[in-house]
Amino acid sequence: MALEITDTSFDEVVLKSNKLVIIHFYATEHNRSNITRSIIEEISDEYEGKIIVGSVHINKNEKQTAKYSIRNTPTFLMFKNEKLCVRSVGVVPKKTYREDIEALLY
Repeated sequence: MALEITDTSFDEVVLKSNKLVIIHFYATEHNRSNITRSIIEEISDEYEGKIIVGSVHINKNEKQTAKYSIRNTPTFLMFKNEKLCVRSVGVVPKKTYREDIEALLY
């Protein structure tokens, strides 16, 4: 299950992690965000223990939303070793996420 990440917990959970971290920036009022929530939950289950999967609600966490210039939801960011490696905006096929994850895991 994806972790709910806040402005307060972001640095500790995301930037200080020694694992690949995928963050789903979303807004509950946007249908596309709701569609991708199920994808992010599936990815979380499939890669449990290998990666960290989290979600950030843009309206409740304005600091991180501004820091990473999140303008549209859903937006996915992938971090490895404290660095932003992948950014994708909008609904993307799960296969694309898997390809990015596999490329970054090894």
